[in-house]
Amino acid sequence: MSNETQAPFGTIRSFLWPIYRHEVKKIVPMIFILFFICFNYSIVRNMKDSMVVTASGAEVIPFIKLWVMLPSAVLLTTLYSLLCNRFSQENVFYMIVTAFLGGFALFAWVLYPMRDALMPQESAEWLAAHLPNGLGGLVSMYKNWTLTAFYVISELWGSMVLSVLFWGFANEVTKLSEASRFYSVFPMWLNVSTIFASQVSNWVTRGNMQLSKGAVWDATLPILVTFLIVSGILSMLAFWWTNRTILKGKEYEALHTAVKESKKPNKKSMSFWESFSYVMNSKYLLCIATIVIAYNLSINLVEIVWKDQLRNLYPQAADYNMFMNNLMTITAILSSVMAILIAKIMGRWGWTKTALITPVVIFVTSAGFFFFTFFNQNLGDAFLATLGASPLAIAVMFGAAQNALTKASKYSVFDATKEMAYIPLPHESKLKGKAAIDGVGSRLGKSGGSLIHQSLLMIFVTVSQAAPVVSVILFASVIFWFYAVKELGYHFKEISDAKEATSQ
Repeated sequence: MSNETQAPFGTIRSFLWPIYRHEVKKIVPMIFILFFICFNYSIVRNMKDSMVVTASGAEVIPFIKLWVMLPSAVLLTTLYSLLCNRFSQENVFYMIVTAFLGGFALFAWVLYPMRDALMPQESAEWLAAHLPNGLGGLVSMYKNWTLTAFYVISELWGSMVLSVLFWGFANEVTKLSEASRFYSVFPMWLNVSTIFASQVSNWVTRGNMQLSKGAVWDATLPILVTFLIVSGILSMLAFWWTNRTILKGKEYEALHTAVKESKKPNKKSMSFWESFSYVMNSKYLLCIATIVIAYNLSINLVEIVWKDQLRNLYPQAADYNMFMNNLMTITAILSSVMAILIAKIMGRWGWTKTALITPVVIFVTSAGFFFFTFFNQNLGDAFLATLGASPLAIAVMFGAAQNALTKASKYSVFDATKEMAYIPLPHESKLKGKAAIDGVGSRLGKSGGSLIHQSLLMIFVTVSQAAPVVSVILFASVIFWFYAVKELGYHFKEISDAKEATSQ
């Protein structure tokens, strides 16, 4: 086995499958789990935007993310921490995934069909008449509370099930010597799942296109949710099989026991607030939190401006969803190309330079997007005459390109380097620190962007008028991101070298 471990891979295999034969039995089940979880994430991510943005406008998103998403993330992360103190990491996975699938089913077959009857029409009209125009998104969030609930559940699937449960599991069972290779393979299969999910969603939508405009989405929604439930059950079955047949022995004992039943029974397990405080007092975890918050803040600031334009171009939920699915397919293809290269890039450049790719991409593409947006507002007629397209369509397509490049970089580079940073940490710090950072840190970034947009809406009323100020704030956050990556890279190398020296 040692000879196999030392043997070099061929050129093609080193890009596509840098996995040794004895590692296949561990990584293949993990790929299946990731595939099914990501399938659901890809479908619900576009579903939530399609329904909420077309029903209420993009200005509702900042209000949802601040006033509903952030408290929900804190509550769910607190619940997760409590569950980890009472149950094994394996059982917590089953509990949380089952609860999410129940929420999707409740929305599709109860809340959505009854949305008009459940809408608080009179009180919403009263609020609209007495609140400033800049708070119109708040009124829409309250009025369409059933759609808001689905938006929240869908967002939490990404932050809790994908980021905390799956990546927490992967970090627990992956060795540091395997990480650079395993974590270069995961993004490729994540992208395969994304492409498959987006095309399944479009296939279901096209199958209902013979119906009237208003009925297309009503027929599409329950079918998509059925796919979500089946995929979620398959993810739990794959997880169960992996734990029962592959992850056995003392090295995986932490997976199958509660934190309070660890080898140090006298040490009290950390609550959520204690783990969050620990993040604030650890420079290493604080740097990870900074890059997570900076990414979510940056992407949220740009996306609100872009989705405001996209909704004007595609006012119907079904059309909006199909455009987003096609964009997601393009993003996944770009991400796959980058994922193929990441193992080589990381091997040659090291962790720090690889981790800097994502903020550089966001800085450059966001600069181009905002420059075009400002330029387009002043010279829209010139673009119309030259390109034969409306200024709105040009702005949407340019924003789509920015969105695709940014997210492709995130899925292939950002996620892999961020997750690698957790690996050298002790089990409890890894588990609780990751829950605080990924469960709530990402929400802080998105909610911070939402608070900024809300404040600007009170002044400028519309999203497009606030865009210049948004761009300045975005570039400032990216500068903090650069600094955090440099600091984290230094400490990551220091801890990794010390850990390797100890194991020798």
